[in-house]
Amino acid sequence: MAKGYFISLEGADGCGKTTQLEHVAEELRRLGREVVCTREPGGTRLAESLRAMVLDPELIMNARTETLLYITARADHVARVIKPALLAGKIVLCDRFSDSTEVYQGIVRGLPLQAIHGLSTFASGGLEPDLTILLDGDPDLLAARRALRGVEDRYENAGLEFQKKVRDGFMLLAEKYPERIFKINALQDEQKVTAEIMRVINTTIKI
Repeated sequence: MAKGYFISLEGADGCGKTTQLEHVAEELRRLGREVVCTREPGGTRLAESLRAMVLDPELIMNARTETLLYITARADHVARVIKPALLAGKIVLCDRFSDSTEVYQGIVRGLPLQAIHGLSTFASGGLEPDLTILLDGDPDLLAARRALRGVEDRYENAGLEFQKKVRDGFMLLAEKYPERIFKINALQDEQKVTAEIMRVINTTIKI
């Protein structure tokens, strides 16, 4: 049986994670691999319900409440979707994972990173991505992308300064985990971004 791999896609809002996840899944399937595409928060009925809550711009919640909802969603997601797929030898592509929690709730919103990391480790049973693709781009240009599709949730509605802090947060994590996080220019042609992602996958893990 093939070995399962866990690959996360990260980046600021509007960087194209969802689109690239679909393209990469197609490429991996052409190579004969079984692929599970999922997202955080989400992936299960419970986690999708929690997603609707944390992203609802009409619901006001503090950073700790928000973080605990994300962590709860992660616990269910990992147990019901990610770990079973990995044990079955599949490749899991996930739109966001624990890095986003550390950036958005920790670095940007000021909660202690050590506490967030500990909670996430508890929720996931210690599971971390084998590889993380960080899609990076100038916040001003990504804002133009988001404007084309309209504001969707509380984060995309948070303003340019918030998005700049998010980008800075991901840059900090990329420096902290260079062996796992690979940065790719998200503002290139869509096909070039996909090609770069596949090059990183092929050089870091055995498909």
